[in-house]
Amino acid sequence: MDRVLIESLGVEAIIGVYDWERHIRQRLVIDLEMATDIRDAAANDDLDKALNYAAISEHIIDFADSHAFGLVETFAERLSDSLRQDFGITGLSLTVRKPGAVTDAESVGVRIERGNFV
Repeated sequence: MDRVLIESLGVEAIIGVYDWERHIRQRLVIDLEMATDIRDAAANDDLDKALNYAAISEHIIDFADSHAFGLVETFAERLSDSLRQDFGITGLSLTVRKPGAVTDAESVGVRIERGNFV
């Protein structure tokens, strides 16, 4: 199985469990690996047969802009569901990091794998 990557995509979202976090946008950093077979797209140089990472990146940005969650875990789970449904992604590994959430850490976050991600 091949992988299509989107790494270190920065988005702004309303995310957090504290009252003050519900009124500001905070930066999240997204890493996404999507399982796919690129052979057909590559053989014909055909974007329609590929996972379009520009369209997927825009979807992630729009998702972050239009939703508010308390937990990074909820953000990751719902984004995963949305990506799999809207783009027909059979398997993915999604990392969502929240820089600066813990004073002594560069970032905190979660990594989830969903679907057929062998």
